[in-house]
Amino acid sequence: MKHLRIEAAILALSIVLLGIFFRLAIGDFINKDRSVVVKGLSEQQVDADLVVWPLMYKEVGNDPAMMYETIERKNTEILAFLTQNGIKREEISIKPTTVSDRKANAYSEYTGMERYTASSILTVTSSNVTTVRRLMQRQSELMKRGIAFTSEEYGSNQVEFKYTRLNDIKPKMIEEATKNARTTADKFAKDSDSRLGKIKTAQQGQFSIENRDPTTPHIKTVRVVTTIEYYLED
Repeated sequence: MKHLRIEAAILALSIVLLGIFFRLAIGDFINKDRSVVVKGLSEQQVDADLVVWPLMYKEVGNDPAMMYETIERKNTEILAFLTQNGIKREEISIKPTTVSDRKANAYSEYTGMERYTASSILTVTSSNVTTVRRLMQRQSELMKRGIAFTSEEYGSNQVEFKYTRLNDIKPKMIEEATKNARTTADKFAKDSDSRLGKIKTAQQGQFSIENRDPTTPHIKTVRVVTTIEYYLED
C-alpha cells in the first residue's frame, strides 16, 4: 500500500512538472512568434569625386577637307585652353570626327546650302572636379574664338558628376542605419509593454546615390535603408 502511495505521488508530481514544462514551452513558442519589423535610414551628403565633361561642337560646309582642317584647328585651341588651365592631357579624349551628308540623307531637307555637317567631341574625365567646374563657367572664352558648343544630341553630351568612393563610407552608414532601426524597435517594444529580443531577420537594402537637387549635381546624397525584424519578449 505504501508503495502505491509513493508511485501515485511520483505520478502526480510528474504530471505537474509536465504541465509546467508544457506551459513554458507554449509561452516560449508564443513569444518567439511575436516580432516587429522596423526600418533604419542613413543618409549622407558627399561631393562628387569624378566628372565627365563632353565638349561637342559642329561645323557645316561644302568642302569636307576644309572642314577637317577647321576642326583640327579648333581641337588644338580647346586642348590648349584645357591643359593651360589645370587639366592633364591624359584626362582628355578626342572622339573621331563624324561627317554627315545632307544630300545623301533621305530624311534631311537639302536645299542646296551647306551640304555637310561635321561633329567633334572632346571629353574631359577628371577627379579634379573643382577645376573642371571653374572651366565650365569660362566656356564663353572659347565662344569668342568661334567655338560654340552644342547640346543637340540628347543625352550624348551631358555633364556627369559621379561619386566613386562608396565603399569608404558603407560600413559607417550601415552601422548608423542599424542603430536607427534598433531605436525605433526599442520604442515600439516599450509602447507595447514588451522587451526587445534578438534579431530574427535583417536586410541591408540597396545604396542609392542621387543629385542633392537639380542645380547642384556635383553634390550627391547617399542613402541606405535597412530592414530588421526583432523578436518581442514579455
